[in-house]
Amino acid sequence: MRRANAPRKTRVQRSEEVRDALFQAAAEVVGEHGYIDASITRITQRANLAQGTFYNYFASRQDIFDELLPVLGAKMLVHIRQQVSGATSFQEREERSFRAFFGFLKRMPYFLRILNEAEIFAPKAHRQHFRNITDGYMRFLRKARATGEIADLSEEEMEALAYILIAARGYLALRYMTADRGGELPEEAVRAYMQLVSGGLARKAAPVPSLP
Repeated sequence: MRRANAPRKTRVQRSEEVRDALFQAAAEVVGEHGYIDASITRITQRANLAQGTFYNYFASRQDIFDELLPVLGAKMLVHIRQQVSGATSFQEREERSFRAFFGFLKRMPYFLRILNEAEIFAPKAHRQHFRNITDGYMRFLRKARATGEIADLSEEEMEALAYILIAARGYLALRYMTADRGGELPEEAVRAYMQLVSGGLARKAAPVPSLP
C-alpha cells in the first residue's frame, strides 16, 4: 500500500515557517556575535535562505531586532507555563517556574546575551519584553494574594516584588549559567531562592516600619 501524501502546506504556513527560521537564525547569530555583528548576511546564511527573502519579512536589520526578544520571551513563557501546569500551591508554582526559567536558558543559552545587549541595541524590544514578563508575574501574584498565599500587598508593593524576583533570576543566571559551570543551576541556589520566597531572611518576622 502506498502511503497517503502529506497535506500540502498553505502559503500562510510556509510564510510562518520562514519567519520562524529567520528569528531562530537571528537568535543564534546574535548569541554568537552580538547585535553589532549580527548582519543580515549572517542571519540569512544561518537560516539557509536567500538574502532577498529577508526583506519580504523585515524592512531592516533593526526591524528584526525590535521583535526578536519579545518573540523569544513568549517562547520562554510558554515553556514555563507548561512546567508549572498542575502545581497546587504558590510555593510549588514559584519553584517550578524558577526551575523552568533556568531549564529554558539551558535549551537556549543565547537568550541571556540577547536580553542583556537589547537594552542598548534593541531598546524597543527590551521595554516590550519586560512589560510582558512583569504583566504575567503581576497576574500570578494577584492570584496568590487573592487566595491568601502571600501577604496582602498593595499593587505598588507587588510591582516592586515582581521586579525583585525577576532580577534575582537574571543575576543568578549571570552567576551560574556559564560554560565553566556546565550551564547547571546548583540546588543551593534553588534553596536560597525558595527560602527568600517562602520565609524571608529573618529568623523571626520583624514588623515592617511604616513610611513617614
